Order: sequence, then structure tokens, then C-alpha cells
Amino acid sequence: MRARYGVPLGITAVAAAGLLYSAGFEARSFRLRRVTIPVLPSGMRPLRVLHVSDIHMVSGQRKKQRWLRSLAGLRPDFVINTGDNLSDPEGVPEVLDALGPLMEFPGAYVFGSNDYYGPKLRNPARYLIEKAQGRHGLNGNAPAVGVVHNPWEDLRDGFDAAGWLNLTNTRGMLKIDGVAVEMTGVDDPHIKRDRYASVAGGPSASADFSMGVVHAPYLRSLDAFTADGYPLILAGHTHGGQLCVPFYGALVTNCDLDTDRVKGLSTHTSEGNTSYLHVSAGCGTNRYTPVRFACPPEATLLTLVGRE
Repeated sequence: MRARYGVPLGITAVAAAGLLYSAGFEARSFRLRRVTIPVLPSGMRPLRVLHVSDIHMVSGQRKKQRWLRSLAGLRPDFVINTGDNLSDPEGVPEVLDALGPLMEFPGAYVFGSNDYYGPKLRNPARYLIEKAQGRHGLNGNAPAVGVVHNPWEDLRDGFDAAGWLNLTNTRGMLKIDGVAVEMTGVDDPHIKRDRYASVAGGPSASADFSMGVVHAPYLRSLDAFTADGYPLILAGHTHGGQLCVPFYGALVTNCDLDTDRVKGLSTHTSEGNTSYLHVSAGCGTNRYTPVRFACPPEATLLTLVGRE
């Protein structure tokens, strides 16, 4: 009996332990990363940017809310939120409460698909199938049917009331101690809401520094920002792969970005120009797959410094 069932029982025990770890510990093990990026014009003072993304708030997630509120202690120069704040139609008040201390600082935001639509239960293996077939989101898949519509307007109104810039297919400018920081954003490419043509043309001559902002780092958006000469692009969406293989990395990015750049700082080249790309692994998960493995939830404090 032992010889026949020992291995299956052992595998089951290991799988159960992994599930307990990934859902009970790692998915709630919030981290702050710190990254320095040499993108500012020579002689400009450093800028400290807090990049938050993919909160995927579900009502009752108190530890996540406390951690987000604590980030205000970093006192960044400004905050960039790259979307997917919600994973619960009832989560808007808790998102606004958790980000309340951060909204005391200048900031800007774009939305992701989960801000507009509620999540659906999916087989995680579909992400691997879609990757193999080159299909992601509404980019190649059939339009979503029977989806829940989230109250994203309430989220927008809360951010706008705090003075954060809405970068939905538009540009915005922040003044940070006399420095004009321009941000150009597009709506979520994952659901084909991006309209880069409406913001094309590159950085404004009046800006001291310009950057691109997008939720999902699809190559068409990265190509456009880079070709237009933006030195830095911020994105989220990938969850860093969410379920990664130790010593190997991510299996999927849920978009057409390669897995080598699924999170953290990298570069992107288009039409002879090169931009820095920072992809946040985010601090949440879809409510139906509340697990992370070898990919803890995060926010990032970016210190932008002068180019050498």
C-alpha cells in the first residue's frame, strides 16, 4: 500500500504546502524595491517617484490597505499609479482610503482593464495557451461577454479630486519644485482602449523632463513612446509573472512583452531610440487566483538622476 500510494500522497502534500505558502504568505508579503534610473538632464536635481500598480483591491484586505498607507512615509516627489486598482466592484472606497495618504502628494494615473471590468474565473492554463497562440486580452481574442462593469467613474472622481492627473490618452504636467515634469499616457492596450495617435509627437519643448505611462506594456505602445523620444516608460499589468519558477523566472506576461522584461528595469529600442522601461510586478492578484510564487507583491521607489 505504501509503495503504491506513497508518491501520489507526497506530491499532494508538496502541492498543498506550495498553495498554502503562495496564498497564505507570499501573496501578502509586501515589498518595496528601490531603483535608480539615469534619465534626467544633466544638472537636474534627483526626483523620487513612487510607482504603484495592480492593487486589485478586494473588500476586507486590511493588511494591503495598511501597507499602502504606510508608503506615504517615503515622501516621494510624486506618485504614478499604472492601474488595475480593483478586483471587486465594492472596492472603490477602500482603494481611495488606502491611497489617501499618498494622494497628499502630486500624482498621475492610468486605468487598466480591471478598473473597468470585474474579473472572471479563468483556468490559469489559458494564459499559457494564449501565449503560445499569440493572443492576449482583446488583442486577438473574442470580445468579453457578460462582464461585470466596475464603478470606475467613482475611482476617477476620487483621484481627480485629490489633484492627480488623469493620463487617459492625454498629456499632463506636474511642477515639482519648479521642475516641469510632463507625463504622456494612453488607456489600456490590453482591451484596445489605447489611442496613441491622440498624444503622438514626443516630449514638449516646455517640459524639463518627459515620460510615458501605460498599464499593459504591449510592444505597440512601447514602440510608439520610444520612437517619439521618451526616455522613460512606466507600466504594470504583468504581475511579474505571478507564478514563477525559482531560478528560471516567469512563464507568461499576459501581453506580447517577453518574459525577460516581465518586471523591473530594462530598456526598449525602437526606430534608433532607446528608452528605459520599468514594469511593476504590482501588489495584488485577481480575486479568483489569490496566489503568488517566487514573485512577491511590490511597489517601487524610483530615484531619477541625471544622465552620466
